Amino acid sequence: MPAITEDTTTVRVPEPIQPRDGFGPPPRPPEEDGGGEDPRPGWRPAFPVSRGRLVLWLVLTVVVMLFAGFSSAYIILRGAPAWQNVALPASLWANTFVLLASSVTMEWTRRRTVEGHTASAKKWMAATAALGAAFLGGQVLAWMELAGAGVYLASTLHSSFLYILTGMHGLHLAGGIAALAYVSAGVFRNRYSAAGHEPVTLCATYWHFMDGLWVYLFLLLMLA
Repeated sequence: MPAITEDTTTVRVPEPIQPRDGFGPPPRPPEEDGGGEDPRPGWRPAFPVSRGRLVLWLVLTVVVMLFAGFSSAYIILRGAPAWQNVALPASLWANTFVLLASSVTMEWTRRRTVEGHTASAKKWMAATAALGAAFLGGQVLAWMELAGAGVYLASTLHSSFLYILTGMHGLHLAGGIAALAYVSAGVFRNRYSAAGHEPVTLCATYWHFMDGLWVYLFLLLMLA
């Protein structure tokens, strides 16, 4: 009967190649969490700005350029002989107050989220959404007030700009409300915390920008 011998051959596993002088494969980036921030302390991305902030800056740049063009045309045509001022609806004052109040509640939402008080953040977020919707509804009422006074889009140059500027701002604010609804879903599902809250911060930045833009447009139309 043949003898059975045990194979004792040793298999050596090659050690991983260590990078030298800065060469070698880059470290694997961490997976993103729901808050948009890196969970590993001390790790910094190669690009110092997150994708969310970069996209927001691009959007705000486009909005600034758009309304800068409208403002330039408004200022140039304001001196035209055919220019005729129209009275602004009184409801625009109330709408301005509502939108400024929504900026306050949005900032409290951001702060409470950063501090980790999610229960309080939910209440402020709901208040912000309600005030934003109230502002859009108030703008529609202002248009109805203009129409009731016989002032339409093509009535005068001033009325044309009044409809266009308020309409374009309302359209962009509606986009902000859509983003607010998305972030609100994350807030009510406790997806954001003190360690990961970038979507809330980005939404607050856009909201404050829209508020400041409206104050500028309101003053521009009022001082025609």
